[in-house]
Amino acid sequence: MNSKLEKDLDELVEANVISSEVSSNISQYYTHKKSDSPNRLFTIFGVLGSLLVGLGIILILAHNWDDFSRSVKTIWAFIPLVVAQALSAFVLIKKKSSAWKETAATLLFFAIGASISLVSQIYNIPGSMPDFLLSWIILAAPLIYLLRSNAAAMLFMLFITVYACNVGYFNEDKPWWYLAMLLWMLPHYFGLLKAEPKANITGVFNWLMPMSILISLGAFVGDIESMGLLLYIMLFGLFYNLGKLPFFESTKLRTNGYLLLGSLGTIIVLLIASFRGVWEEFDFSRYENQDILISSLFFVAILGVLGFLFRKKKIKEFNLFQYAFFGFGIIFLINFIAPEIPAILVNILVFALGIFAVRIGSIKGMYSILNYGLLIITVLISCRFFDTDISFVIRGLLFVAIGAGFFATNYFMYRKQLQKIKKDE
Repeated sequence: MNSKLEKDLDELVEANVISSEVSSNISQYYTHKKSDSPNRLFTIFGVLGSLLVGLGIILILAHNWDDFSRSVKTIWAFIPLVVAQALSAFVLIKKKSSAWKETAATLLFFAIGASISLVSQIYNIPGSMPDFLLSWIILAAPLIYLLRSNAAAMLFMLFITVYACNVGYFNEDKPWWYLAMLLWMLPHYFGLLKAEPKANITGVFNWLMPMSILISLGAFVGDIESMGLLLYIMLFGLFYNLGKLPFFESTKLRTNGYLLLGSLGTIIVLLIASFRGVWEEFDFSRYENQDILISSLFFVAILGVLGFLFRKKKIKEFNLFQYAFFGFGIIFLINFIAPEIPAILVNILVFALGIFAVRIGSIKGMYSILNYGLLIITVLISCRFFDTDISFVIRGLLFVAIGAGFFATNYFMYRKQLQKIKKDE
């Protein structure tokens, strides 16, 4: 603990602001917090070190690979795997710290992939990239729980996302194995949420999980011009409502990937749908059965989350962002009756979301939410310049008005906060 803090604590004790017992507890807390820092650094550098060692070995072997016989090549192919397994066994038997476990898990994760690829190359075993990735991921999956490794879990999430993209985006198949592997990952993730909800590593997974699902969803979509918009608006609606659960609501906003992705994704999809051309090119006849199934599952999941929030009395006031998915669903159905109306209704919905964000930011005194709402309105107006015949003079006046609105709104917020501070004094 630094001397400045010790001096401040002594002053507080002398002034009878805190007791000596409280001072001692504070000192122990910061001493323990400081002692954890080297361990975290050791974990980070251990993982990076294992990656560099693995890459270095691969480069050395690649340089001399053609000079080896097939039997020697086979031995070299298994050496990284054997060494990594031996290190992992040593870590488990000796019950080493988490830094050792993360290092061993990272090394073994890449050793598995290297051995598979080398053996395939040596014996000319045919196969596709998705098959290689799937074999690698399945063999590496137990590392998450055997070594209780967050590094292995992050690599697992990265590689199952790559697998889903390889299968769904570059082939006509659907990566159904991705769903099974995602389920395998969930117990580890739930364990982090329960044990360390506010830890940095949990915040990382709060972004990794929704990002992986978001990227992989396109691999399951049949045709983006049929139900793609509905699928994504349902997904973002689910993310936003998940971000309102007690698990995430109590954390810092920057670690709540569900809430931020849900809000931003909803606005982006609605802005895309605000163009008339999108609805004119809409072709429902090209939908596939899994599109309807996935949309229905997302809708039921959102209703389930909302029902849970209502039951736990976590919804105390109306939040338009939580129900934007439902509004878009109605607009989506209206398209079958009157195709010229949906674009107008979407524009109204986006504008309402912008106004709502401005209102919330003003009430809570949060500049970030306030300016987010103003930015939504600005982007919406800018989008209308592309599909409406407006003169440059009017466009210029609109931008001047928007800029003035930014300044005026932030200024009144600033004045309001100053008045509140003076009142409290």
